[in-house]
Amino acid sequence: MKPENLVNPLFAVIFSSGEPISIGRLCETFNVEPHIIQETADLLEKSLKDSALELLTLENTYQLATKKEYAQYIKTAFDIKRKTPLSQAALEVLAVVAYNQPVTKSFIEQVRGVDCSGVITTLLEKELLEEKGRLELPGRPLLYGTTKNFLRCFNLSSLQDLPELPKVEGVVSPDIAEQISVEEQQLN
Repeated sequence: MKPENLVNPLFAVIFSSGEPISIGRLCETFNVEPHIIQETADLLEKSLKDSALELLTLENTYQLATKKEYAQYIKTAFDIKRKTPLSQAALEVLAVVAYNQPVTKSFIEQVRGVDCSGVITTLLEKELLEEKGRLELPGRPLLYGTTKNFLRCFNLSSLQDLPELPKVEGVVSPDIAEQISVEEQQLN
């Protein structure tokens, strides 16, 4: 099937899902190869240029959303209250997780130097973090990682779009560096 013949069906499926839908699922739906879905998505994106919608690419998924310039109208129409912005602590935890995931709560606390239980719980509730499994250590601590919602909120297609961290020597204490090394070895 040609990509130009799939634009409207692809639009209908992505629109109906409401959530990000994987390229793999779309390939199964239309019985085509991934490159056909990607070409079709490019055509769909071009066709939406003058509309109120945009096609978001979040890792290997697609989702439709309204363009940012219409956010105020949508908020007014639905009387959506502005949500409280993230605290400095929440942003710090997100940064630690985003750049080092999957990580344990103890790793985050060692990097930040304070208890992070409340902040992690809040970020889990806001669906910016999610549990990614357990570490094979005594007590089997939970591993945390970012979500597709994190990517959407920070306008990232994938974690590779995160800016590079500046190289600063002497910032991480030796005992934290050792713990980081131990956890990295156990994850590999």
